[in-house]
Amino acid sequence: MKRKESTGRAWVFSSAKNTSNRAYWLNTFLALAGFSFLVFLSFTSLGYDLMWKGVWSYRSSFFQGYLMTILLSIIALVLSTILGILVGLAQQSKVIFLRILSRGYVEIIRGTPILVQILIFYYVIANSLGIDNRLLVGVCIMSVFSSAYIAEIIRSGIESVSKSQLETAVSLGFTNRQIYQHIIFPQVVTRILPPLTGQFAALIKDSSLLSVIAIKEVTMAAREINAATFSTLESYLPLAVCYLLLTIPISLLTRKLEKKYSYEY
Repeated sequence: MKRKESTGRAWVFSSAKNTSNRAYWLNTFLALAGFSFLVFLSFTSLGYDLMWKGVWSYRSSFFQGYLMTILLSIIALVLSTILGILVGLAQQSKVIFLRILSRGYVEIIRGTPILVQILIFYYVIANSLGIDNRLLVGVCIMSVFSSAYIAEIIRSGIESVSKSQLETAVSLGFTNRQIYQHIIFPQVVTRILPPLTGQFAALIKDSSLLSVIAIKEVTMAAREINAATFSTLESYLPLAVCYLLLTIPISLLTRKLEKKYSYEY
């Protein structure tokens, strides 16, 4: 009898979950349809006819710029995450010099515009070091800029763990590694994933500013196509789609990881 009841409950739960998924996708479809209809009405009211023929002839240039954006974003995401973790942990270090150095690094990077950092890093620092590779310079700039924000996210996540838990762990004889592994890390991961998603998306979009040092990523390609064809909307609408294709998967992956760690811990 109990087995039948448990089976019935499982069936009811599965049915409710399927209904919830169908409702979610239905509402998503309705939202996209409503947004598309609004855009269609806007173009109709303007009387603007999209002319894709001129832009299509430059598709290879656009595609090469998109590949460059993907390459820049992937490398910068990895490097900025590693550097951000190191700087975030340095802010919690018992060594005063490391705390001051990391804090100053974060404040300077977060307190100045990225456009200024790009110009100074390329025309001053890179030139003084004899670095001519624009791709390398671009990756370094984006990694340094984003790592400061990631470090601050990690620092706030670590400090969100109550001191009573840390004191209890110390009283039980936990080492620093065990405290981070079994107490801090499981709680911090679920708390920092949402802001990290926003930062990763911002990093991808901020890479468009690298066009000021003539790195031919997708934004610069769109500008060149616009200048050649005088088709502004036709050049920049695909640009928006390209960035969405990069940022949406990051958001979906982060949500899955957030659910995974919340279930495990």
